[in-house]
Amino acid sequence: MPQAQPSTLTKSQNSALRNLTIMGYLEGTSFLLLLGIAMPLKYMFDIPKAVSYVGPVHGVLFVAYVMVLIIIAGRIKMPLWALPAGLLGSFLPFGPFIFDHLLKKRLKG
Repeated sequence: MPQAQPSTLTKSQNSALRNLTIMGYLEGTSFLLLLGIAMPLKYMFDIPKAVSYVGPVHGVLFVAYVMVLIIIAGRIKMPLWALPAGLLGSFLPFGPFIFDHLLKKRLKG
């Protein structure tokens, strides 16, 4: 059964998608910094200061990403799978980057 061709995005939708991409990259990068640098410093080298800085920044970016994802989902008419996938991706290392790639692939054909 052939799939329906995705529609072309408007300027407004492209702008919204760009904002989601930026927020996803910020959130994903902060998560990787937390997991890859701050937490090893804390638990392997007994330097907890990095977690006290990176942790709250990541928390704020996580909440902002989820809010932006929910708002943009309606604006660009995301596929049904996209919102749960975006939320799940925010809990996984590299998740926002993979989600962004898959969403753009689906939306832009």
